[in-house]
Amino acid sequence: MQPTVVRVARVADPAGPADGVRVLVERLWPRGTARTAVVLDGWYRGLAPSDELRTWYGHDPSRFAEFAERYRAELRETDRAAALDRLRELAAGGPVTLLTASGSPAISQAAVLAEVLTGEG
Repeated sequence: MQPTVVRVARVADPAGPADGVRVLVERLWPRGTARTAVVLDGWYRGLAPSDELRTWYGHDPSRFAEFAERYRAELRETDRAAALDRLRELAAGGPVTLLTASGSPAISQAAVLAEVLTGEG
């Protein structure tokens, strides 16, 4: 069995041949980004963190560990769990690139999702 390959990239990053399926994991379309400018295979709005969690976090690096823990708890909610299962199915079929609007993808919800999908988190 092949390991699950999940990458994290900014929505503005150009698509590459190793990206596989490119999925946006933001609740809202990124400001200032034309929909025609993004190579995208899917948009999983339902996997985005709640507005309350996102607002509390504010991409403050000192809050990332707690954000990740709270976000993982949200991913266990029924609606999000179903969307996560669909994303797992995609990842089982080949590489997946999770796209985020964050300026710091390594401390974004996409990074947490990547860990969950690969069994690291």
